[in-house]
Amino acid sequence: MALGLKTNRTLAAIAFAIAQTFMAGAAVTVSVTPVLAQSASQIVVEGNRRVEADTIRSYFRVGPGERLDAAKIDEALKALYATGLFQDVRITPSGGRIVVSVVENQVLNRVAFEGNRKLKDEQISTEIQSKPRGTFSRALVQSDTQRIVEIYQRSGRYDVRVEPKVIELPNGRVDLVFEVDEGGKTGVAKIVFVGNKAFSDWRLKDVVKTGETNLLSWLKSNDIFDPDRVEVDRDLIRRFYLRSGYADVRVVSAISEYDPSRKGFIITFTIDEGDRYKFGNVDIQSTVRNIDVERLRARLKTKPGGIYNADAVEKSVEDLTIEVSKLGYPFASIRPRGDRDFNARLVNVVYVMEEGQRAYIERINIRGNTRTRDYVIRREFDIVEGDAYNRALVDRAERRIKNLNYFKNVRITNEPGSAPDRVVINVDVEEQATGEFSVSGGYSTADGFVGEVSVGERNLLGRGHVARASLTYGTRTRGFELSFVEPYLMGQRLALGVDVFGKETTSSSYYSYTSSTVGGSLKLGIPITDNFSIQPRYTAYRQEIKLDQAYNNCNNINPNSAAGYYPTPQFQGITDPATGQPFTFNCYQDGEASLAVRRELANGPVFVSSVGSTFSFNTLDNNKNPTNGLIVTLNEDFAGVGGDVNYSKTTLDTRLYNEILPDVVGSIRIQGGYATGWGGSDLRMLDHFQGGPNLVRGFQTAGWGPRDITPGTNQDALGGSMYWAVNLEVQTPLFFAPKDFGMKIAFFADAGQLSDYKGPTSWAERGLVMTCPNQAINTTNPMANVPCYGDENLVRSSVGVGLIWASPFGPLRFDLAYPITYADYDKKQIFRFGGGTKF
Repeated sequence: MALGLKTNRTLAAIAFAIAQTFMAGAAVTVSVTPVLAQSASQIVVEGNRRVEADTIRSYFRVGPGERLDAAKIDEALKALYATGLFQDVRITPSGGRIVVSVVENQVLNRVAFEGNRKLKDEQISTEIQSKPRGTFSRALVQSDTQRIVEIYQRSGRYDVRVEPKVIELPNGRVDLVFEVDEGGKTGVAKIVFVGNKAFSDWRLKDVVKTGETNLLSWLKSNDIFDPDRVEVDRDLIRRFYLRSGYADVRVVSAISEYDPSRKGFIITFTIDEGDRYKFGNVDIQSTVRNIDVERLRARLKTKPGGIYNADAVEKSVEDLTIEVSKLGYPFASIRPRGDRDFNARLVNVVYVMEEGQRAYIERINIRGNTRTRDYVIRREFDIVEGDAYNRALVDRAERRIKNLNYFKNVRITNEPGSAPDRVVINVDVEEQATGEFSVSGGYSTADGFVGEVSVGERNLLGRGHVARASLTYGTRTRGFELSFVEPYLMGQRLALGVDVFGKETTSSSYYSYTSSTVGGSLKLGIPITDNFSIQPRYTAYRQEIKLDQAYNNCNNINPNSAAGYYPTPQFQGITDPATGQPFTFNCYQDGEASLAVRRELANGPVFVSSVGSTFSFNTLDNNKNPTNGLIVTLNEDFAGVGGDVNYSKTTLDTRLYNEILPDVVGSIRIQGGYATGWGGSDLRMLDHFQGGPNLVRGFQTAGWGPRDITPGTNQDALGGSMYWAVNLEVQTPLFFAPKDFGMKIAFFADAGQLSDYKGPTSWAERGLVMTCPNQAINTTNPMANVPCYGDENLVRSSVGVGLIWASPFGPLRFDLAYPITYADYDKKQIFRFGGGTKF
């Protein structure tokens, strides 16, 4: 029997039966009033096959000395129907007794699904209430049908149709089959913003999570219509405006309408921006005794004259709360009050500090964590059981737990404790997968193809540990890396990291040698504030270079010369003063490595042991796609704590971003560094800085800076001990491209200098003589000839244009850079491409 075809008729029959039953009940009330049943034993049950008669009688609640009147019969009738065990229930009087005739629901033998390709049977069965060996209920089937429709609609399939079919079996059993016509995905055809003047549609589409359907939709899922996500987007827009100074903003509506012609939803956000405000007077008022208000001002993130930022106000409340708690006032309540000056467009903020209601945390319940250990969640709280309850600290813990990215959902609620001054905190979480397996690949014009396979776990064994292993293999590089991070060392908010790595870089157009490095490091992350952190570290590694024999065959081995031979082409035919014989052999015909490279080769493998630290300050609004903010990174490294190498290095990298115009972001990057040997040791060539596109675009890797340009050598880059570089760039979206394509165009100008090479400068120590082009040769004393190095004081500069694509295949960048100032021996690279992906 097809339930879908007989639903209306069946429901009508049930309604008629219920009406008859109520009429019968009414008849009972009239006809049996003189002889009403006085006990459950006077209730006769008929028609029951699986449900015990006593179970049915138990729904007629007759107490000692009570009579079974019409009201109790009516209550029993409703209760029996509510059990879902019966198709029909009739109650009739008969000779001083009550006869209850029931028709039991059938038993579900099997629940099956047909036509479901996008969702597995297990995914649907866990969401519905009809189960095998359970009771068959038509009302429940209709509810399950609607639930299946909702599941598909959540995945963006609004054309889904579900029809339940019932197959009768012997002995009161039935098979239930849900026939599903999944239909196609219902996407978001367009996102429209109404009322936005300060920010363009393009900028606001960056804020919301929902995307539009386009040619790349097969690679993403955010273009599938989801009403819950639309509501989240509504709040994201509001918070974005509040961060940007619009204190009166209202997202009036978020309307989703299906457009049959476009086969998708059109989502319209209506925004009332209001005026943009700045902070006016910022003050602290306290009714708490013995609080030094002036001491607390340093904790404020809101400054007079700055653009109004609701997040800064929230952070100020949090920091003030923590500071006041440290001062011995855990119950203090801090409430921000904003008074608008509409004419001046200022918000005067007063942080009102009062003695709050005394309440203590009785218990913190962690629920829903099937894998993550309790203590991993509890340590995100700055408060424990028995401490004073403070809402600001609870909100802070909730943000921290969400930022762990271990859970799909995190919700913290309160409930009264065992006493009026006791509070119970409930933390409800829903676990999500934290393991990662990725295969990434990329290509750059400098390093060729490179691939990486990595496996990682950011919540190892539910203890919050981070572990990762990766293997890299490419055209010119190969290596491995193993890392482990303990985010809470000895129960403190200190992150301890251990790395083991190995890397080999083969020779290329800019290096004549192959280098291999194997080692490890220990790092300790220390957060000072939300924006400032320090990371001390210790690194130790073994480093070795290798050279093809062809690049190292000019040695002091000429049997005809006690002083050695001078094999450069300039010396052909010149008499060797030591033997009186002419120079005839030219070992440079197959190329030769620079003296600096050969010295490193002669030194053999070295062990480097260094300590260092990184100081980082970050105020970026978005680490992946910043539009405003500053990030400063200062690195200090000191080698010579044991090992074979002594040097010290300092590098600075500063980046400043600012939105010049709507959707137009300008940035300036300033870099600098200095390195030197110590303890009587020279700075090795391998420890020098190299000039490449990381400093000035338009040049190859190690393509500019001090270089050995002596004829006959491979013109190896030598590097410098001192550098600086400035990069100016402006980025703007390609407005003709769909937003979800993530394409931007960049215009840039770079300038930099690499100088002060501190490596070997005399060939005499190797028994070799080289000369620069157009330089007179000293034939009387050949050993006085010196190698030729490029001009290391020249400032290189370039201008160019780039295309940035946040593609589904990973971030890609294409640059065309034209060098303006350069040396003749520099290695240029006008076009550069790089990118990769993970999946």
